[in-house]
Amino acid sequence: MTVSAVPSTRGLVDPDDLEQHRRELTGYCYRMLGSAFEAEDAVQEVMLRALRSGDSFAGRSSLRSWLYRIATNICLDMLRGRKRRAWPVAIGAPSPPEPHLLGPLLPEHTWVSPVADATVLPEDGDPADIAEARETIKLAFVTALQQLSGRQRAVLVLNQVLRFDAAEIAEQLDTTVAAVYSALQRARARLGALPAEQRPHDVGADQAGLLARYVDAFERYDIEALVDLLHADAIQSMPPYAIWMRGAADIGAWMLGPGAGCRSSRLIPTAANGSPAFGQYRTDPAGGYAPWALNVLQIADGRIAELTFFLDTARLFPLFGLPAHLPAAAPAH
Repeated sequence: MTVSAVPSTRGLVDPDDLEQHRRELTGYCYRMLGSAFEAEDAVQEVMLRALRSGDSFAGRSSLRSWLYRIATNICLDMLRGRKRRAWPVAIGAPSPPEPHLLGPLLPEHTWVSPVADATVLPEDGDPADIAEARETIKLAFVTALQQLSGRQRAVLVLNQVLRFDAAEIAEQLDTTVAAVYSALQRARARLGALPAEQRPHDVGADQAGLLARYVDAFERYDIEALVDLLHADAIQSMPPYAIWMRGAADIGAWMLGPGAGCRSSRLIPTAANGSPAFGQYRTDPAGGYAPWALNVLQIADGRIAELTFFLDTARLFPLFGLPAHLPAAAPAH
């Protein structure tokens, strides 16, 4: 739903001007909330409030700054009183590759969920700016942000990602410049104290060859070849389960044991959180291939450092524009 479909009660804000900010606002709300679905809801509320209260804007600040003031208030309201979204590596020790350790399905709001690049990254612009924006929606970065208080999160993203200065942020948060600098310092210190596995990885630029080998190995289910593409201490997780594994050997053992149902899968490429991703389809007994997982890869130093299989395909595949089913004749990539 676009704001052009909603009549403005004031007529002081052009809906087309609001739409130009949708992607960047969605990225901001996603970083704040850790959920693509909640980010979409928050941005829609931003647009509605902007249309209905245009007289409070009246050009007294930039439209962008005013919209972020609204967005920040909405996100802080949504975060109030709730538990922080997390990541399996932050809430338990790694597990051996045994099926009885899979555990219960945990609620969606437990985890940071993935976001489609197409909904949060600019369509065009300076390649360096786009690359920087891509880094700040990485799963590890967004998950690390969830360790901060809501206001620390807002200050860090507004300053470090969106380049608002301290005075603008102070105005948006109804606080002082000194308080903004203090919150920024605490946020940086908190992120710097996180364990290494909870921090973003340095990403190499050339991934095409590695990804082609990954798809080939996965679709042939050549686990030896797949394991050769992983870092020795690679991590695999499967939200909404809490289980996670560390080490290429354990990941390979899982895929040959409890994960053997993934044999003969097909992968459809997409992009999530500034990272390569694939819609994974497993053989459907009724024919063809049925959705199984959104597979997001984290790559560092020319190898795969993390594999995340998001299993909520009923909600995620439409978000990423992935087919609801593949025919039996779907070719291997």
